[in-house]
Amino acid sequence: MAASLPFRVAYAEDPTASLGRKITEAESATRTPFARDRDRIIHCTAFRRLKEKTQVFVAHEGDHFRTRLTHSLEVAQIARSLAAALGLDVDLAETIALAHDLGHPPFGHAGEDELQVLMEAYGGFDHNVQTFRVVTKLERRYPEWDGLNLTWETLEGVIKHNGPVASKLDRPSWSAIAEFDAEYGLRLSTWASAEAQVAALADDIAYNNHDVDDGVQAGLFHLKELLDVPLIGPILHQVYQDHPGLDAGITRLEAVRRMIGAMVGDVLVETRRRAEVNGLTSPEDVRMMSGALVAFSPDMVEDLAQLRAFLMERMYRHWRVNRTRSQARRILAEMFGLFMQEPDVLPTEWFARSKDRGEAGRARVVCDYIAGMTDRYAIEEHRRLFHLDVWN
Repeated sequence: MAASLPFRVAYAEDPTASLGRKITEAESATRTPFARDRDRIIHCTAFRRLKEKTQVFVAHEGDHFRTRLTHSLEVAQIARSLAAALGLDVDLAETIALAHDLGHPPFGHAGEDELQVLMEAYGGFDHNVQTFRVVTKLERRYPEWDGLNLTWETLEGVIKHNGPVASKLDRPSWSAIAEFDAEYGLRLSTWASAEAQVAALADDIAYNNHDVDDGVQAGLFHLKELLDVPLIGPILHQVYQDHPGLDAGITRLEAVRRMIGAMVGDVLVETRRRAEVNGLTSPEDVRMMSGALVAFSPDMVEDLAQLRAFLMERMYRHWRVNRTRSQARRILAEMFGLFMQEPDVLPTEWFARSKDRGEAGRARVVCDYIAGMTDRYAIEEHRRLFHLDVWN
């Protein structure tokens, strides 16, 4: 049977009606503006670095655990599938999903937490803001501009995919967004496109599922301990009933596969319900809604809260993960302190950026350098700086 033709709802973003780029360029002859954005993200340095940045486990702890890169790819796959099912622009949803973690520092949330502490006196640190700075300033690939010169719709989605952010502009850590918005307004008080909201929900679906998978594989908890946890528990019971005696590894993967399907199905039903109730007829209608369009049902939200509570207790705060977090934070704190006191030990390019700046400006350069590191590079750089037996 032939596959059905793609359809597009009235409130989907139209690449032919894009608001364009901050710096005008000739359009591509072979790609829509959103597809071109996607390609620029995939080819950028920050995207490649995600391959050795922590999701939960530091990259060297095992080849089968998710990294920021594999997480981003899983988010993009789910986002593209959701967007297609909802009749939205699949390229824009995929693009925002691929970009959403470009600003994450090494060592996952431990690294982010430590940079927030270290930068508290210098304007703060926020990984969403850092992602925006990566795609608008820090990536240097073109002779005419810094950043990737992405479309308005992609930039809007990068910074607003979780909802309106105008209330955050008075935070020191959001000064870069306020400055950019003053030159090239992103309508920060409204919701983002449906495609951006799809990327946000795809992130939730991906990490809740792959963290269950990784946690069991790492031995932090056993599969049968999930039998009484909402959402995954009933699914796991059904897998055991459907396939008695099935190998434990395949059982785990089948349960996770079914849970992804259940979460995706829930989003589709709830989003279509909200679209019908609100009578959406244009992308502007999505932005002007009083709440999110793309969402889980209330029952799913409740079940996910209990699953996350289990993962917080049994995985994210497990002593093995805590030990790695402690090591990671000390590594970043020691490097930050040294670079602030002796900026001339920074690599030449970064030292040049730090010169003729005040203390806060120098701290931002140091923060950018550290935030761009992979786990492996951060460990090696720390060793080079603090161990005399390492000379190169």
